[in-house]
Amino acid sequence: MSALDAARSDLRGRLLADGVLIDLGSPGLYGRTGVFERVYAAVDAAAVRSQADLDAEVLRFPPVEPLAAFERTDYIASFPDLAASISGFTGDDRTHRALLAARERGERWETFLEPADLMLTPAVCHPVYGLIGDTVPEGGRAFDIVGDSFRREPSLDPMRLQAFHMHEFVHVGTPESAKAHRDGRIPGMRALLESFGLAIDVVPANDPFFGRVGQMLARNQVEQSLKYEFVTPVHGPDHDATAIASANLHEDHFGTAFGLRTTDGEVAHSACLAFGLERITIALFAAHGTDPDRWTSDVRAALAL
Repeated sequence: MSALDAARSDLRGRLLADGVLIDLGSPGLYGRTGVFERVYAAVDAAAVRSQADLDAEVLRFPPVEPLAAFERTDYIASFPDLAASISGFTGDDRTHRALLAARERGERWETFLEPADLMLTPAVCHPVYGLIGDTVPEGGRAFDIVGDSFRREPSLDPMRLQAFHMHEFVHVGTPESAKAHRDGRIPGMRALLESFGLAIDVVPANDPFFGRVGQMLARNQVEQSLKYEFVTPVHGPDHDATAIASANLHEDHFGTAFGLRTTDGEVAHSACLAFGLERITIALFAAHGTDPDRWTSDVRAALAL
């Protein structure tokens, strides 16, 4: 086991032993106890307070999205290894008996299920773009979005979950207003996370694009400074820091995909600020211990605990 894997295992062990997380038997899937939910709720509330001046429209979506909407995002082209669809049983009695027989033999019975027209949502902002309409009003629109995300990325690192939540603050408007939304709020996001007693760096980053074409997309994303991550050394100073939030410029990706235009007829641009709620929460437990009542007064005040 590498030193990094040992550090990840140690953090996971402490979170389980101290009753913060509950092992559900599959890598990257956990139940959460009351102490986790207490800190998680405080992190989420602090994120909302930090963006209160946006006057954003509050939207909440289910953990699944229609296949047709998912396809418009082109997510499957860039991240096929992270995507997951929903399947259901549509057969008759004979097919059901065959399914049960396969199950009795210890075989994989899921092959008897048929793909439905639903996908597990990998990015909580996806549904919003289909709701805006053809034209974005002057000044753009801002959205406050929280939702479940699922990415098929099993890992024993407690900072890398398959099922998690993001709180995103999305702006859709002109190229200038989208960039201003992203760039203008980076200092405030950093200050907020530092007020939690976390050591934070803001670094250019890229998404985990798939394949050879993905390597080129990742380089372009970094070179064009489209994504910044807020990273903190969760596993100690000897290991790479882990991202717990991000500030992203989508340019015209979603505007083109969903036919969104500004009042002057140009393709709309978008940007989002994303707080990884579980990652921030776990980073707090890693930095300060698993008993929030023993955290410093400054950290407790910043979180209103």
